[in-house]
Order: sequence, then structure tokens, then C-alpha cells
Amino acid sequence: MPSVSVVVPVRDDAEHLRRCLTALAAQTRLPDEVVVVDNGSSDDSAAVARAAGAVLCVEPVRGIARASSLGYDTARGDVIVRLDADSVPPPHWIASALDLLEDPAVVAVTGPGRPVDAGPLVRLAWPVLYMQAYFVLMHGALARPPLFGSATAIRRSAWLAVRDRVHRDDPEVHDDVDLSMQLDPSWRVLADPVLAVGVSARPFSSLPSALLRARRAFHTFRVNGPHAAPSRRWARRLRVAWRARDHARAWWRAR
Repeated sequence: MPSVSVVVPVRDDAEHLRRCLTALAAQTRLPDEVVVVDNGSSDDSAAVARAAGAVLCVEPVRGIARASSLGYDTARGDVIVRLDADSVPPPHWIASALDLLEDPAVVAVTGPGRPVDAGPLVRLAWPVLYMQAYFVLMHGALARPPLFGSATAIRRSAWLAVRDRVHRDDPEVHDDVDLSMQLDPSWRVLADPVLAVGVSARPFSSLPSALLRARRAFHTFRVNGPHAAPSRRWARRLRVAWRARDHARAWWRAR
């Protein structure tokens, strides 16, 4: 049974963090450790983490990519679960993620977010305008499903393979997209609705909030240069698939 570390970056979000940690304590498969990264909070987020028995790391330089990377580096589990402070995973979440990771070819699994504090119009628009748009558009650009940082589990071995390539010191990168981009296009990532978590509706709180996320996504593609070109990524994925098909045919002929 693989060990599991949960990484939760937080900045001035104590109440949401408390709710997240309570949900983690109710998992059918409890995590082996919870790592909370305090990214310069001025509220009692750190106290909430300590009270829940979490490993507390402090990253005083603000930036979600920097805070997340510190958490991944600190995590000791075979599987690293990444949640946001406002994530509310259902009781089966960790167990379901481990079930999907039983396939050794799968390096990461992810699921969508569902707003828990939104009105009926936002709840209606959210799946199409945010979640489906993110997964469909990013799948086309990355040549496989992207990671959604509010609900992701990744093998620690995969993180160690790419940790020196992520742009952790750039506060303008979209850290979910950047980490997704560093994973080889041929590596298998699963996006499954069984891994949905409750999240805050803050991305829809204002037009500037939505535009900020879009701007950071485009910035992340720019800083990754030719490596981010969808044509290159799809070519890499298809080359590996064809090579695997040829090896399989050769094996069957040799039997």
C-alpha cells in the first residue's frame, strides 16, 4: 500500500483550511501526513494547521508555485495529493485516487471542482464555462489531461523527475498548468469525475479574477517556450504510442 502525503498551500485562508483539514480527517483512507505550506499568512492559518497535527512549512516569499513546490519537496509519501485550502474532498477521495493509481502506467490522477458556496447561476455556468473549458482546451494543448490543483494526486517519483523544471520562482505562472506541462506528453494522466472536490466559487467572483487566471495560463505557455508547443507534444505522444504498438506486434510475432 503506497504512503500518501497531502500538500495544502495556504495564504490568509484559515476558515477554508479548517474545513479542508476536517474533510481530510474523515477520509476512508487517511493520509500518512498532511503538509500545510503557509505562504505569508497574516491570519491564524498556521495555528489551524498545527491544531490539526499537520506538518507546517513556511514560505515567506509569496507565490503559489513556490509554495506548492516547497510542499512537494517536503512530502515523504509515495503519492502526493495536492489540494487547495478551499478544497473539500469527499470521504472516498484518497481511496479513489489510489485505486486509479494501481495501474503502474498512470503517473497522476485529477478531478474537477464543484462550487460549494455559489448561487444557482454560477452552479449552472461553472461546469461548462470553467471546468469543461479548462479540461478540454488544456487537453488539446498538452496532448493529455491537465492537472487541476484543487484535486490532484501524483506519484512522488514523477515529481522528482520534473521538480527542477517547474518555474517555482515565477509568481505569474499558473502552477497547475506549469506542472502539467513538465510531465512528458507520453506519461499517462487520468481525469476522472469520481475525484471531484468541493471548492470555493472565487474564480467566478469577478471578471478580473477570471482574467487573472487566463493571463497566467498564457504566460505559462510563453515561459515554457518551444517545449510547450502543442504540435511538439502531440508528436511526442504519437511517436511513443507507435513505438509501443510496434513492440507489441513484434512480441506477438515472436511467440
